[in-house]
Amino acid sequence: MNVPALRSPNAALVLDLLRTAGEAGISRLELAERTGLTPQAVSKITARLRSEGLAAEAGHRASTGGKPRTVLRLVPTAGYAVGVHLDRDELTTLLADLAGTVVARRTRAVDLGEGAGPVLDAVTEEVRELSAGTPGPESAAGPGAGPESAAGAGPDRASAVPGFPVLGVGVAMPGPLDHRAGVPGRVTGFPEWDGHPVREELAGRLGLPVVLDKDTNAAALGLAVRPAAPGSFAYVHLGTGLGAGLVLGGAPLRGDRTGAGELGHQTVQLDGPPCGCGGRGCLEVLCLAAVARGDDAEAARILGAGAANVVRLLDIDQVLLGGRLVLAAPEVFAGGVREVLAGLGLTAPVRVAGERDAVAAGAAWLILAPIFGK
Repeated sequence: MNVPALRSPNAALVLDLLRTAGEAGISRLELAERTGLTPQAVSKITARLRSEGLAAEAGHRASTGGKPRTVLRLVPTAGYAVGVHLDRDELTTLLADLAGTVVARRTRAVDLGEGAGPVLDAVTEEVRELSAGTPGPESAAGPGAGPESAAGAGPDRASAVPGFPVLGVGVAMPGPLDHRAGVPGRVTGFPEWDGHPVREELAGRLGLPVVLDKDTNAAALGLAVRPAAPGSFAYVHLGTGLGAGLVLGGAPLRGDRTGAGELGHQTVQLDGPPCGCGGRGCLEVLCLAAVARGDDAEAARILGAGAANVVRLLDIDQVLLGGRLVLAAPEVFAGGVREVLAGLGLTAPVRVAGERDAVAAGAAWLILAPIFGK
């Protein structure tokens, strides 16, 4: 796969339209109409994409006049990306095809407190298992499998796709971190990670391009590239920690230092309990304390207060909720956040949108998105 050739903005635009068209495909005439390119330019671009194995004919569509139109579609198996979700206590690794469909998944327990050496050993081992096509502990999912068959009933699956082109590895972990430099900051409770060259070390170990980002940013990116995604939203993730991924104008808002979206560390109680970040009364510590007491309704109310602050500050279109604690009681959290927003006269819709592997799938999009000009 000739990835450098896709740096052309027009080629990326055409490829993205093929992606969003799905199996139904799209004709060259429709591509010209939607891109504003000339039919000749579209023909040249699509010819190149076909020669590189990225596009293929998908039949013909009736025309209002003249001969039927040839329909083109993306070839998802032309490339794959590995997505890694490095959480505080769990490592999830998955393989996604060019369309973002998850075809294989693995998970194992880790402890960030063990330090970068042992944890990155685990990451390296899991990525190599997937990218080498080595069968895992259960029957593998092939390239045509969908997300359901990839996740399956069992906890772990590995790829059995020999010789597939792996384009790179996206790694998502708790913030704060520097997305541009590829190094984490002082992860709450795990200061030993501060400044460790995670991206550089993994790239050297794996021999593949590596992109590092915050877990919430990765999940937000994965949601933003979906067809009909809202133009602006906050993805609020409640798991072992609390954070948010912000999307404005269809693109993730990271900030110059990748500091945007640190929702969990906004102070909501001046004399509140101390937080591992050094502050007091942070949204995260209050919310997790409520969960620990078994009071999900109170945790949802606290989460709603934080979501309301984001809605009022950024005037976003929608609040999307995810993370393991939200998914354990989705109706409680969605209902609680809605109630808080409604009580404040805020009309932004609230829904649960974070599937089990939202962060890991979004991490794969850290590699795939630039191919489509995202």
